[in-house]
Amino acid sequence: MKAIRIHEHGTSDVLKIDEIDTPKIQPDEVLIRVKRAALNHLDLWVRRGIPGIQFPHIQGSDAAGTIEEIGSLAERDYKFNTGDEVIAVPFRSCGRCPQCYQGRENLCTDFHIPGESIPGVQAEYIAVPARYVMPKPKGLDWDEAAALPLASLTAYHMLKRKVDLRYGQWILIYGASSGVGGAAIQIAKAFGAKIITTAGSSEKAGLAKNLGADYIINYQNESISRTVKEITAGRGVDVVFEHTGRKTWVDSLRSLSRGGRLVTCGATTGPAAEVDIRALFIKHQQIIGSTMGTMQDMHEVMQMARKGDLSAVVSTVFSCTNIKAAHDWLEEGKQFGKVVVSFDS
Repeated sequence: MKAIRIHEHGTSDVLKIDEIDTPKIQPDEVLIRVKRAALNHLDLWVRRGIPGIQFPHIQGSDAAGTIEEIGSLAERDYKFNTGDEVIAVPFRSCGRCPQCYQGRENLCTDFHIPGESIPGVQAEYIAVPARYVMPKPKGLDWDEAAALPLASLTAYHMLKRKVDLRYGQWILIYGASSGVGGAAIQIAKAFGAKIITTAGSSEKAGLAKNLGADYIINYQNESISRTVKEITAGRGVDVVFEHTGRKTWVDSLRSLSRGGRLVTCGATTGPAAEVDIRALFIKHQQIIGSTMGTMQDMHEVMQMARKGDLSAVVSTVFSCTNIKAAHDWLEEGKQFGKVVVSFDS
């Protein structure tokens, strides 16, 4: 079978399409024939140089496809049939520790994301424990199904579990054109929040409006924090949804209202940022970190998708044999939404 692998860190030139053996499943696993996989910025970071990877390393965290084979225990414990259309949950945990028993899998000390600390899903066939497999919502096509999991799970956990976003609250969401930003806009809209987002062009602003944003700030020529204060009559937002890091950090804190919460899951422009601690405690503000989500979150994300409240925005679909171009497209920021890789012949 074909698999997208790296044998060393580097530019997109290190991406290879390798012919390797189809995996043999364990009794608790199912074999999935991958139809589509999706890229995340995590794929870029892993390729560039996250330490601890065992080479050669299969890339990717998001995949959707059909079940080809079912292990004996998986057949006994789960109601899957060959041919079922499914989505692979984009994380793994031990399932035995106190955090896992309490439904807080993303706090498990043995928590892993496929494509990061364990082999990924960008291959024609993948072996996945049946407990990390979910039926594909019928309303999603293959591109959307592959693009949905990681970004939507991350955004949902941030908005529901970490900051408990409520009806009528103001939220600033960075990066409407990103997968996680687009998911956050839809989720915040479903929660009844008033949404301010950022975009770098009029075209992307229009697309953000279609997703449900109420106000769009063009970060190319507007001060984000000043415009946020103008929109909210000087009050600021209840929540800032951060994933960009150093470049936007000061604006993010200045955009918060008294008692506001900043929740972050990323640092694409750099991890180092300054905080005025005095403003933090005087204004009763909070900075909250978040990574991925839980199985309960994943089930609720799938329910939103089935109801039509959440879908993945797909920018471009590349053949798996053109993976270098897919990485370059994402790296250059050309997309609005997710970049998807097809494993169909």
